[in-house]
Amino acid sequence: MRIPLHWHTEPLLLLLVVGASWAYSLACGPFRQRCLPGREAYPVGYAVRFHLGVLVGYLAVGSPLDQLGEGFLFSAHMLQHMLLIYVAAPLLVTGLPPELTDGFLAPRPRLTKILRVLVHPLGGGVLFTLFFSIWHFPELYEAALRSRPLHVIEHWSMFLPAVLMVWPLLSHSRVLPRISFGAAMFYSFALMIADLPLWAALIFGEHPIYDSYRLAPRISGLTASSDMIMGAVVMKGFNEIFALLCMGSAFFAWYRRDR
Repeated sequence: MRIPLHWHTEPLLLLLVVGASWAYSLACGPFRQRCLPGREAYPVGYAVRFHLGVLVGYLAVGSPLDQLGEGFLFSAHMLQHMLLIYVAAPLLVTGLPPELTDGFLAPRPRLTKILRVLVHPLGGGVLFTLFFSIWHFPELYEAALRSRPLHVIEHWSMFLPAVLMVWPLLSHSRVLPRISFGAAMFYSFALMIADLPLWAALIFGEHPIYDSYRLAPRISGLTASSDMIMGAVVMKGFNEIFALLCMGSAFFAWYRRDR
């Protein structure tokens, strides 16, 4: 079966992608003295990570992967989510120079107070797990597949909590700093456990739980059941790799500091 794959070039999506990179480049370039006080040179390392994060975000929702995930393969849709959550969100967070983040937050104590609660592991971790799990209830998941606006809301309500979730592990901010090494290891381990109920429901289910994929044309060698299992493997693989990398990084940084 031949699928007419295409890239999304909707004006709003392109405006968001180009606008985010353009605004970042202006803040770190021509307006650096105002937006990044004290930083003399262009923050190349931060910029590379930020723009890569924007690119990965576009590839997740604007490439043919989106079409495959909406109409044919659950595993492709899960890959979309994982790219947004465990690749794009960490790249964007680590791509923010501390001068930029802190310069914005310092004059805004009320906003900082709210964000301090949201990026706390109990705040960000719980919010992310809650939204991610709820959207995979069959009724909501199917509704998002049938409605483009709801599908966009689904992606944003996974991506934004993902930013909150990764912030305490990867932040460069001094106003909203990352958590201690020991707390980071414990938090990373908790993230590995948090998605186990959803993973178990997907990988041990006797029948495909999403009718759209059960009835979709088979465009690969995967049956509907094996496609659902593959989606669960993709989900858990990204989660485990991210959590283990964060645990290992925290452990070795702790060791280097105290040796």
